[in-house]
Amino acid sequence: MTDTKKIDISKAGTFKMGSQTVKRLGYGAMQLAGPGVFGPPKHRTAAVAVLRAAVEAGVDHIDTSDFYGPHVTNEIIREALHPYSKDLTIVTKVSARRGPNAEWIPAMSKAELTAAVHDNLRNLGLDVIDIVNFRSMLDVHGPAEGSIEEQVTVLAELQQQGLIRHIGLSNVTATQITEGRKITEIVCVQNMYNLAHRADDALIDDLAKQGTAYVPFFPLGGFSPLQSLTLNVVAERLGATPMQVALAWLLHRAQNILLIPGTSSIVHLAENLAAGSLILPADAIAELETIGATV
Repeated sequence: MTDTKKIDISKAGTFKMGSQTVKRLGYGAMQLAGPGVFGPPKHRTAAVAVLRAAVEAGVDHIDTSDFYGPHVTNEIIREALHPYSKDLTIVTKVSARRGPNAEWIPAMSKAELTAAVHDNLRNLGLDVIDIVNFRSMLDVHGPAEGSIEEQVTVLAELQQQGLIRHIGLSNVTATQITEGRKITEIVCVQNMYNLAHRADDALIDDLAKQGTAYVPFFPLGGFSPLQSLTLNVVAERLGATPMQVALAWLLHRAQNILLIPGTSSIVHLAENLAAGSLILPADAIAELETIGATV
């Protein structure tokens, strides 16, 4: 199916994130920028069309950042969707900047975080951002222990000024989540997690008990797409694509998981959204569960 208007993403359910209840199938805007998430896309009109198709299909949760591009994805979101529906939740993240060769450079000082929030506000055309995630850059490649008190405090101060409604965390450990909660409410956690990378299994379960949303980034593997013979076999048996099965498994994994698969193609957008209607039988789930143990 390529007509996104005919896809009912409400079948995947909803979950509360901050003051909004959102559908569990959202959209990640990273791929709207150029190659390497740097510079403009080759076809800006196509990027605008994908965003509009996502919202027309019922997507009410868009994940972005002003360091995608930089500035590019937020500018495209504004062009495509502003003025925004009151039902649309926009989530951004701060703590990095881009170097001249597309490097991801930590930007976690008070001045840098404050400037980043204002950049997001300006480029999105907002007076207040629904949710700002602090992405720990203590290690660019994955969570690393270390205090994030100073950075979360900066965001909490901006929240008190009325520039941010809610605060989330990204690329963090359980210890850092506990530290953040001593400063402000943490409404979501965004870490890498998918069928093949399941280090956060225990954390997801703990967050579910607390009613906190978990938003896996790279749900389909990111820069290294998921590749698994088992996944391919299950998908063929179910008459679905491997990526649809991978997304359906995440929705099955825990009710507090919200998905933000990204794409710059309306065809792939439709495929991703259709995953919300895919029912995985018990034998398929059992087979899929073996992937994380062997990859």
